[in-house]
Amino acid sequence: MSLVAIRDLTVGFDGQAALRGISLDVAPGEALGLVGESGCGKSVTWLAALGLLPAKAMVTGSVRLAGEELLGAAPATLERVRGGRVAMIFQDPSSSLNPVLRVGAQITEALALHQGLHGAAARAEARRLLDQVGIPDAARRLDAYPHEFSGGQSQRVMIAMALAGRPDLLVADEPTTALDVTIQAQILELLAALRRETEMALVLISHDLGVVAETCDRVAVMYAGRIVEEAPVEALFERPAHPYSWGLLGALPELEGPRRRLAAIPGGVPEPWAMPPGCAFAPRCPRRDAGCDFAPPAPRSVGPAHRAACLHPARAEACLA
Repeated sequence: MSLVAIRDLTVGFDGQAALRGISLDVAPGEALGLVGESGCGKSVTWLAALGLLPAKAMVTGSVRLAGEELLGAAPATLERVRGGRVAMIFQDPSSSLNPVLRVGAQITEALALHQGLHGAAARAEARRLLDQVGIPDAARRLDAYPHEFSGGQSQRVMIAMALAGRPDLLVADEPTTALDVTIQAQILELLAALRRETEMALVLISHDLGVVAETCDRVAVMYAGRIVEEAPVEALFERPAHPYSWGLLGALPELEGPRRRLAAIPGGVPEPWAMPPGCAFAPRCPRRDAGCDFAPPAPRSVGPAHRAACLHPARAEACLA
């Protein structure tokens, strides 16, 4: 049974579609990577699922958490779920932490809300959480303000706050983008260790395919508000079926061997008001034919647990030739 089951999720702003029918499952304890260029709808998917979009957003479909419907749920239900069963961290922790409150006060607030802890018990648990995420001298740092932490330490504080609700699922939205490479590796190792310790599921939203390859079990590739390919990580990197996936992999630099020019994908993600009538990737695709302009292709099986929304998935390996 899926922990989270998203079905036919659509999101529109001012009559323009941002998501165009997202269906996705996250199993208990699984690590799922969500990749794609900016503007593909990765973050909007989970903001919509948790009811965090502005009131003007038109959201339809179904989002079930262990069988419980979240779309259209009562505010009390969503407050219990957000930060409790599902936690979310973002790429810029400095904008998520309150600059005028001590870190300990912010963590204990989350503990009071989700675990009912107060006073000395809440402070002791907050100290334990900071220890768990690798903040040195945790007892003293509880009384520090956010500006006294580095970027990597601030992200660790945000992870500690997310863990305060003992979530079943952690959604990490570009959690390492604002950090240098060394600190990125530390944060990813921390997330992997926390998964092993707590058995929580993880959704990692990232532009970095290398990060996804090291961290996730399965990956979903998004483009223009749709999922165009979904596969186990090994299958996607060894046998990508969609031309867009080939393009993303072709843009990665080689760490070994002779240097080569990176294979950039021409053009850009279409705006919602200028979406092609057929496959949204068709204007950028070297394998485009007349059938690609007829209608958006439905996902089809191209291997075990491997699906791609492409009319020519078997021929996609020629895209970088």
